[in-house]
Amino acid sequence: MLIPKLVTTLKTYNKQTFYSDVSSGVIVGIVALPLAIAFGIASGVSPANGLITAVIAGFLISALGGSRVQIGGPTGAFIVIVYGIVQKYGFEGLMIATIMAGIILVLMGFMKLGTLIKFIPLPIITGFTSGIALIIFTTQIKDLLGLNINELPSEFLAKIPVYVNHITTLNYDTLIVSAVSVFTIIVLGKFIKKIPSTFIALILGTAIVHLFGLNVETISSRFGEISSSFPAPKIPVITFDIVYNLAGPAFTIAILGAIESLLSAVVADGMTGGRHRSNMELIANGAANIITPVFGGIPATGAIARTVTNIRNGAKTPVSGIIHSVVLLLIMLFFGKYAGMIPMAVLASILVVVAYNMSEWREFKAQLKMPKSDVIVLLTTFFLTVIFDLTIAIEVGMVLSAMLFMKRMAEVTNVGMINREFDENAETDDSGANAVQGKNIPKGVLIYEVNGPFFFGAASKFKEAIRIVGKSTKVLILRLRNVPAIDSTGIATLEDFYYDCKNNSTTLILSGIHAQPMFACERAGLLEKIGEENIRGNIDDALNRSRDILGLPHENITAEKESSLEK
Repeated sequence: MLIPKLVTTLKTYNKQTFYSDVSSGVIVGIVALPLAIAFGIASGVSPANGLITAVIAGFLISALGGSRVQIGGPTGAFIVIVYGIVQKYGFEGLMIATIMAGIILVLMGFMKLGTLIKFIPLPIITGFTSGIALIIFTTQIKDLLGLNINELPSEFLAKIPVYVNHITTLNYDTLIVSAVSVFTIIVLGKFIKKIPSTFIALILGTAIVHLFGLNVETISSRFGEISSSFPAPKIPVITFDIVYNLAGPAFTIAILGAIESLLSAVVADGMTGGRHRSNMELIANGAANIITPVFGGIPATGAIARTVTNIRNGAKTPVSGIIHSVVLLLIMLFFGKYAGMIPMAVLASILVVVAYNMSEWREFKAQLKMPKSDVIVLLTTFFLTVIFDLTIAIEVGMVLSAMLFMKRMAEVTNVGMINREFDENAETDDSGANAVQGKNIPKGVLIYEVNGPFFFGAASKFKEAIRIVGKSTKVLILRLRNVPAIDSTGIATLEDFYYDCKNNSTTLILSGIHAQPMFACERAGLLEKIGEENIRGNIDDALNRSRDILGLPHENITAEKESSLEK
């Protein structure tokens, strides 16, 4: 259903709901203020860019989204990819990449691909999330300790020797502010629920610096005063070469945005008992990422922490998210100059705590106890994210997961010949028309059975199991009752096998074929070649068909078997 939740909820909206939304919206707006500024700075852009993103994207994601209580804005997941794009292509390149990502998200929503995001393996999500958390932490060490570093390398490994060489430039005033801020966020956050601990840390840290005249860098000393006016729209110059170069980063932004937004919506559903509209959520995120860059914003998506805060403070509808963006807009327009007094050490402390929460180290540790293939995907994605590039990490992780999944599917698919001599005491779940035990298989008839999906990963296994159709074999029955699906490679393999049978004057009979394989083989023209008379619903029919071919009389089916067959 491509209808925003706002439209649905306004039908039964009342004064009490409005009061709840206003209360939660104001609190979330205060929570979002330091985060928006911190994410903007950490992404390699200005604090104003982060604020603009929270205002515009926050409004659009709430107004157009498919969740009742989702809060949108800049998030930590984007810091790494945004910083890399800005360093390589400049802010205009970031604008184009974000717009492209927005278009991809809108198309994903209209194509109803929202549910497909759920199929991205957990090791990939855990791997790149933990990798991003580590990168965020390493980027904040400079401001956390007040190190005198003119230019910090963007590469993870290159940062380490720079930090080691400049550790003697540590600023003790900055260290004190950072320690107080981290302590405030972590400890007070456990005891004070009504007022956000990040906001308390921001006020306390700023007060300490200015009351005691500490030598600590602030937003205004590094970036100048935050503009108190709303920026005019600016359309970037788009060329084919830029689009081509930014296709990879744009795809990464879109995938990250989709994953984080829908994960946040799922968390919100679990807390409220609601149900979000995933495709509408993608469209809303796409619209936000198309429009926000025009006003100087950066990539945005649903934010889990702010969404949870919104729920805990009584949010009922998307109106709370709209109010949160209005609160941020008012702060930017009327109190922007005061925001410049915020110490960089406080923002670094906030991001360090964000990185810790993002790291999911308990989940990472638990994943290491999973099957080896999942551990390989987890570690590969993690190390590629940290050492190389997030885009490469996601691409390699997805390909590696797909390959390992195909390997598993191939392993569970097996092909084997059913012998004429059966063990009467063998345990089996078969009964009635499906049972092979005790049946009289005519001489010259072979029965093979395929179990599991018949796709390209299992095609070679089929060829190995059925290498040669002997000339003494007059009829070959291929049981497909346990094949839920078949792909083009599987059909081509079956077709080759049919011709092998035909060249050896062997009749091929398919038994128990399901709907998807049936339709797929019919579209490919394979059933017409095999012949409708050689497509049978169960093994009894297939054996009687083989007797027709061999000129033998049908075997009587007992009343018990007939009853089972009817069932």
